[in-house]
Amino acid sequence: MTNWKQLQNGSDIRGVALEGIPDETVNLTPKVANILGKAFVSWLTQQIDKSAGELTIAVGRDSRLSGPSLMQSLMEGMGSCGCQVYDFAIASTPAMFMSTVTPGFNCDGAIMLTASHLPFNRNGFKFFTPQGGLGKPDIAAILELAEQNDFAIATTTKELQQHDFIAVYAAGLANKIREAVNHPENFDQPLTGLKILVDAGNGAGGFYADQVLKPLGADTTGSQFLDPDGNFPNHIPNPEDKDAMASIRQAVIDNQSDFGIIFDTDVDRVAAVDYLGNELNRNRLIALISAIVLREHPGSTIVTDSITSDGLGQFIEQELTGVHHRFKRGYKNVINESLRLNQEGQESWLAIETSGHGAMKENYFLDDGAYLATKLLIELAKSKLERKLITDLIAKLQEPDESSEFRLKIGTDDFKSYGKDVISQLKEFALTQADWQVVPNNYEGVRISCKSPKEDGWFLLRLSLHDPVIPLNVESNVAGGVAQIVPKLLDFFNRFELLDLSPFAKYN
Repeated sequence: MTNWKQLQNGSDIRGVALEGIPDETVNLTPKVANILGKAFVSWLTQQIDKSAGELTIAVGRDSRLSGPSLMQSLMEGMGSCGCQVYDFAIASTPAMFMSTVTPGFNCDGAIMLTASHLPFNRNGFKFFTPQGGLGKPDIAAILELAEQNDFAIATTTKELQQHDFIAVYAAGLANKIREAVNHPENFDQPLTGLKILVDAGNGAGGFYADQVLKPLGADTTGSQFLDPDGNFPNHIPNPEDKDAMASIRQAVIDNQSDFGIIFDTDVDRVAAVDYLGNELNRNRLIALISAIVLREHPGSTIVTDSITSDGLGQFIEQELTGVHHRFKRGYKNVINESLRLNQEGQESWLAIETSGHGAMKENYFLDDGAYLATKLLIELAKSKLERKLITDLIAKLQEPDESSEFRLKIGTDDFKSYGKDVISQLKEFALTQADWQVVPNNYEGVRISCKSPKEDGWFLLRLSLHDPVIPLNVESNVAGGVAQIVPKLLDFFNRFELLDLSPFAKYN
């Protein structure tokens, strides 16, 4: 019997779709997908003034091995309710949203089958309407309808329609680059003379090389892992993964490329690499896109997640004269916070996580890795015309000398209460330490500034969004600073028997 609530993962649905990993039982089957399709149709009819027979819903997927069978059952479920279903085959998550607002399609809803960078055996669904991605309450409502499994089946159904929507989406990105660069000599191919490499990690992002860059004149020699392959044979498609970043850095150096772009599986996240093979991700990516946004919208607010560095905040506020608003982890959290600020009259054009999720006001606040890459390439082309480097924009960014993350597992089912107690006690402990100060206006966990010359940094302890884990991020502006901060923290953590302190092994 399906545990429907167990399938909810925040504002997504995720589950185990294939056998192959011990102790992970399959719970996202074609039958479950069929019922979820019907539930989405039912939910959608409750949201808008249309019957099931009047709805048009698009479906796409990434390269996961379980994708074709799940997608087929999902579409059959929706089709049995009488709605028109569009099959987009391999697509990206941002493209699926764009199908709801693109003239000629204007779908009432869309679904992307993906589990982002999770292992091969996982899969999931992301749902969209023209208002954006569904939130947690919407997912809960859909799962409740699925559990009831009481749907009206249509007496007549519509034929499934196949569309190459990713080509439409890619053409839109290419046109944006043409218009924004406005090359004085080569309007149609403004990237001519630039060698730009794409690493799709065998996910869904390979289209960007062939359908965006090549038509614009870019040399994409050295691009790698463009073909969809759900075995992910080369590296995990994840810009936060060290092996993935090492792979594209080496490819950029070997091919003497001007720029490298790496996407996650479903292309809602991105990172980049400059011509020297230096990573442009996390704080550096945020600084770069912030420099672009604040030139276009001076004085506006950049919303980031909680683990961004002190140097980034100083760069945004002192060098770029913008406002840095550090908020909670989670791409939905930063996006919703940016939306809230705008509604209250505080102009905010960018919400971005260190993971590479970046959403812009000018683009429906959609976390779209391909759109973010497009903004960077516009700047790359403009910089070339001015005989400058794109990285000149972040020349004054002060970066930490050391940065570490420790993920401490909590050994109890009631991990949220336990974790909150640890965080509360750490705040009290910090007040007893010389040169440690609690950072004000912190929206997640506890952030402590470490002022002594030997430490010169900060740390943040927070509760993971979904897992029984307390992540600890520590940064220092001096060599050996992390090693000065961590032992003091370890003395504190030793009070808690249910914390797994093995990540601190080298400091014992």
